[in-house]
This record gives sequence, C-alpha cells and structure tokens, in this order.
Amino acid sequence: MKIIAKIHTDMPEKFGIPRQSGIVKELTGTIVFEPEYRVREALVGIEEFSHLWLLWQFSENLRDDWSPTVRPPRLGGEKRKGVFATRSPFRPNPIGLSCVELIGVEHTKNFGTVLHVGGVDLMNGTPIYDIKPYITYTDCHTDAVQGFAEDFKNYALEVIIPEKFINKIPEDKQNAVIGILKHDPRPAYQNDPNRVYGVSFDRFNIKFTVSDKTLTVVDIEDL
Repeated sequence: MKIIAKIHTDMPEKFGIPRQSGIVKELTGTIVFEPEYRVREALVGIEEFSHLWLLWQFSENLRDDWSPTVRPPRLGGEKRKGVFATRSPFRPNPIGLSCVELIGVEHTKNFGTVLHVGGVDLMNGTPIYDIKPYITYTDCHTDAVQGFAEDFKNYALEVIIPEKFINKIPEDKQNAVIGILKHDPRPAYQNDPNRVYGVSFDRFNIKFTVSDKTLTVVDIEDL
C-alpha cells in the first residue's frame, strides 16, 4: 500500500473530529499529493463528480495486535460489538473510509493539483491511500438498515457560544466549530456537567462543558 497524498485540516488532534464523514459539511480539508503522484493527468475528469471516496490510514492507531470486539463510544464504552460491525479505528488493518464533497480542484505552482473537500472526518496530516469517485446509483442505498447507528443519526446538542468567544474564530470557520460541537465530541460514558473539555481547532483550544443536552463554550484560547 502506497501513500499517495495527505490531507490538511483544522483538526490537529483526534478528539473532536466528527465520528463520520459528511455530518459537518463545513469542516473542510485540502488533499496534497505526494511528489510521485503530482501528475495532472491522473485527475483529469475528477471535477465532473460532486463527491469522492477516500481510503486512508488510521495513522494514530498503528498496532501489531487486534481484538475481535470493540466498545463503540456511542454505546457508552461498555457494550461490545464485533470489530467488523463497527467503524472503530482499532482494526486488523488500519484503513479508514470517508465520503467527502469535492469543493474544488486547484492547480498550484508548489504542490501541483490539489483537491479541496468538505465534510471531512480526518486529522491534519492523515495519509491517503486512494481516491475514487462516489457514484449515486451504485453507492447510495436508501433502504439500507443501519444497525445500532440508526439510534444516533439525529443526535445533536444545543450549542451556546457567547459572542465574545465566537468572534475569536474567523467567520468562515464558525459554522464548522458549531458543527463539531453540536455532534458532541465526548465519549458517551463521560457525563460530568462540571468537567471542562477542550477541542483543538485550527490555532484555537475551544473549552466547553455539557449539561444534559446543552453544550456551553466557556473559553477559547490561542494555541
């Protein structure tokens, strides 16, 4: 398996990254190809597609052993499911799969052709193995059964960010921050209303508390 590219996003750490691609459409990234693959012809026609599949490496979870069962965070970290019945990063092969929106194709002087994508769920610097077009008539199954994930598809928190804090974030990135927080970065087994959590985003550390289904930002610090 050869790494063909890396993606650059505003998420420098795992904590806070959306659990699935597409749920925070405003969270964007730029795919920069490795020098060997900066061949313009390899991307001819890609702009004809609105969405792409990314196959990528769980680079923060490289390990020699594996477990046949895992504890999905959304189930409180207590119930076990088979690893192949989940999207857990702890897998025999550290391969992730994401569907992202293709926002634009840019031809640059220093990095060749780069891809701007939205709805990402990848950490900054994540290695990418392959890119394929998303095709609706084969990839979209509206009658699919979603197992335990069905119970959480509409889960969201109310997000309160005082004006003095939200104004620290560039306006074009504020919706991405709200989206990340709305989908609750915490593991489901953490439910202490007095605990202050921190999500690293861009050059900021966003601190917040959660009580019931309301998330309140208490500070935004520069990293």
